[in-house]
Amino acid sequence: MKIYQKVPVFLLLALTVWALPSQAKQPRTVRFEADTVRVLRNPLNGWVMYLGRNWDDDFWTKVGYDEMKTSDGTLVRVSDYASTAYLRTSWSSLEPEEGHYAWRDPNSRIWRLFKTLRDRDMRIALRVVVDGRDQGQNTPLYVIDAGAEYYTSENGRHKSPYPDDPVFQEKYATFIRALAEDFNDPDRMDFIDAFGLGKWGESHAMIYKDPANKLAVFDWITSLYSETFTRVPLVIHYHRLLADANRDSWGDVSPQTEQLLDMAIDRGYCLRHDAFGMNDYYQTWEKETARKWNFRLPIIMEGGWITAAHHRYWIDSSGNYREGHSEDVRRGEFEASKQAHVNMMDLRINDEVVSWFSQAFDLVKRFVAEGGYRLYPSEIQVPEKVRRNDRIRIRSRWNNIGWGYCPTNLQQWNQCYKVAFALLDDKLEPRYVFTDYRTDLSTWIKGTPVDYQTPIDLDGVASGSYTWAVGLVDTRKEKTIGLEMAVDSSLLTDGQWLKIAQVVVE
Repeated sequence: MKIYQKVPVFLLLALTVWALPSQAKQPRTVRFEADTVRVLRNPLNGWVMYLGRNWDDDFWTKVGYDEMKTSDGTLVRVSDYASTAYLRTSWSSLEPEEGHYAWRDPNSRIWRLFKTLRDRDMRIALRVVVDGRDQGQNTPLYVIDAGAEYYTSENGRHKSPYPDDPVFQEKYATFIRALAEDFNDPDRMDFIDAFGLGKWGESHAMIYKDPANKLAVFDWITSLYSETFTRVPLVIHYHRLLADANRDSWGDVSPQTEQLLDMAIDRGYCLRHDAFGMNDYYQTWEKETARKWNFRLPIIMEGGWITAAHHRYWIDSSGNYREGHSEDVRRGEFEASKQAHVNMMDLRINDEVVSWFSQAFDLVKRFVAEGGYRLYPSEIQVPEKVRRNDRIRIRSRWNNIGWGYCPTNLQQWNQCYKVAFALLDDKLEPRYVFTDYRTDLSTWIKGTPVDYQTPIDLDGVASGSYTWAVGLVDTRKEKTIGLEMAVDSSLLTDGQWLKIAQVVVE
């Protein structure tokens, strides 16, 4: 009361008018609901399907992938759920003769196979296998003919070079550099399984000329991949006998495994495991490794059991898998993946794919809704009228409803994905884009919304009517949309900007 007695009435009125913004300048708050149904075709996220190493380009219809019958009786395409195709193939299939790279030859089976993926807007993931003990002549014979020392399969027919042989390393390095010339491209390749040595390329049961060379070989191959594939995520199998010469493929954790794994991670590798759902293989060490790196590195899951072949999955120590019930294995894989917070799950191949869709389609849809990363803005506050050259702030709240995380912290991504706001013209094309480089999508974890106040400088914006929009842009591509958001697709422009509200720039 004493203050009012000392201040003239006309001045009080003036202060009141200045302090209260006009109704036209009041920001508008727009809220969005999360979409939990639409498949988001984002990198390092979602379902993976496998390609057969001997398949031709007609496999989509031949193996039934274009008419997969689900457990609820509908027909779907596998490629509508999986946006990445994983090929575990041999070096010899990619380079049958020295310098002849099959993926560059339109007459080759590999080229035609890869083209079917491009036609479906799918990325590829790759593991190149060298050891041929169980699979055939995985290394091209020109390497052996050049003088690489080798060991043979049990039947004596297939020759595999020792990984510590200098001729092998020279030829292999030339091949990998050629592969990187074409596939060090995140638009083409989702990730590369960047080791490929050992039995089945799974980084175990290695055979060296001298086992003392284990560390040197590991250093050589991880350096090779990290120096050539600089834009594509690298993965390594976090096997307890990583690069070890134990021919049984299993046993206690090797004393050097942690050291080697840390070496790979320091060079930009993330994690993959090939035995999810196999409780005698995926044990405490594997679970603790996943827990240690949760939300720091993405984890990629491969199911271990092959339910339609020789694997007797019903003897699993969990006691949860009934003979003749592959859906039990699917549920076990799903639960192990959820516990590990994986970003990607695999449908595997042939009858395993059929099992997922025909007997566990509810889990396929659940991973779409719950797994990996699934980002969206729940609330955005924008002004509806501004002046040219104004400096404003847009408030936004972001959520991740997936159990994984968006790995923008990877060396290869280098925080390339950012929140950006745009002013869309009357054709809903972005006329002006304002990127918030302070945003870090890797910190968006389920259950913990993240709030931002993004400063917008309207200097140079022309007067007119616009639509505010928001998106997750790829700063490597002149701020074009890089990640799909978990929102109703009807609210998106063709360029996948999320429309917020109208705004007039005076």
